[in-house]
Amino acid sequence: MFPLQRPRRLRVNESIRSLVRETTLSPSDFMFPMFIAEGENYQLEIPSMPGIFRRSIDLTVQEVKELFALGIRAVNIYVKVNESLKDNTGKEAWNPNGLMQRAIQAIKTICPEMIVMPDVALDPYSIYGHDGIIENGDIANDTTNEALVKMAVSHAQAGADFVAPSDMMDGRVLRLRQGLDAAGFQNVGIMSYSAKYASAFYGPFRDALNSAPVDNAEIPKDKKTYQMDYANRIEAIKEALMDVEEGADMVMVKPGIAYLDIVREVKNAVNVPVTVFHVSGEYAMIKAAAERGWLDHDKIMMEQLMCIKRAGASLISTYFAKEAAILLNKR
Repeated sequence: MFPLQRPRRLRVNESIRSLVRETTLSPSDFMFPMFIAEGENYQLEIPSMPGIFRRSIDLTVQEVKELFALGIRAVNIYVKVNESLKDNTGKEAWNPNGLMQRAIQAIKTICPEMIVMPDVALDPYSIYGHDGIIENGDIANDTTNEALVKMAVSHAQAGADFVAPSDMMDGRVLRLRQGLDAAGFQNVGIMSYSAKYASAFYGPFRDALNSAPVDNAEIPKDKKTYQMDYANRIEAIKEALMDVEEGADMVMVKPGIAYLDIVREVKNAVNVPVTVFHVSGEYAMIKAAAERGWLDHDKIMMEQLMCIKRAGASLISTYFAKEAAILLNKR
């Protein structure tokens, strides 16, 4: 009589395992982060992110076409701003002829069905490397929100499908929704970085955009006054619920693998899709370990992506999107 229940019966072979598999991955689960630079026929690999490049717009759109052909349906884009264009106001962020605006237009022209979600934050445009405007030695929340609205509206005018505020200013989702609606962009969505932690996993990303906070004794040395304390869990739920109440169409948890408990908590709390950012440091660690032969690259990549999906992600922003899509299509 012992045992009546034998769970191993459902693991006998791959055909049975595939029948009862609770979570699956497809290329449409992924969003690919892209870094864009000025120039033509230009690309430069980011040393701390093997296989990831800063590309000029012409090469970016070629990559977008390849991504779409693989089944990837969304990109979130970031720009490497020339140092001469940076200041404390971030005004280049809403220049209608700026690099971000031209990139959005180019992508939507070449591949109109690709969903484009440009980053909304001032750090690439700031001489201080902070996500907001500095006033009296600190990041001015409400003044920054005014700038973010200008930035988001300019993205919508360029053709963005969603705007993706990653700044973590209080109340910015409501201000963005009001600003977009007032400008006639009721159908442009907001994917809010709701639970974005002050994490050390972002280092390679900041290498890509040269957007780390500058060393200046008169301003905050890091982003801990606005990004979340990684010791906190309940605060993430509060932030996500507030953003949904303010009009967010999707919420994001960032980073990914180290924060899967937060992903599940947020998923259980909100009634909108949850995006998870599998961030640059998580990507770099797998690449580094695989290069040394310590881990199987493809197996670890797919396991981590599956775990993020299993935890509750509706969409995964990952630098592995293209590689994972190629593998999935082969299967």
